Amino acid sequence: MINKDTAEHYIWGNNCHGWHLVKQTELSVIQELMPPKTAEVKHYHQKARQFFFILSGEATIEIAGKRQVLHQHEGMEVPPDVPHQIFNESQQDLEFLVISQPPSHGDRRIFQNNIPDFY
Repeated sequence: MINKDTAEHYIWGNNCHGWHLVKQTELSVIQELMPPKTAEVKHYHQKARQFFFILSGEATIEIAGKRQVLHQHEGMEVPPDVPHQIFNESQQDLEFLVISQPPSHGDRRIFQNNIPDFY
């Protein structure tokens, strides 16, 4: 059994948190928490396909330049090579799962001035 108390934890961005619930060579499941008014950098993955599933709060996700608001118990898939970014524009914490196959760490390219660059 695994949960946030027993999972490997890391901090990213502006005091955002991640917990590795599954960390295998072919599959990653991470529970993440984003405080209010935080955002991830715009990026894409060359190989990883991801699925974001909202546990609590409200997420704004931009995929290929189109924004969508996701509420609790809603999710969205992001295919490889598609630029995306998640935001917590609300006043409450945002908690979600990000499921990646294969794992996305080491496969991420960020955009700087709309030009992709290795991260």
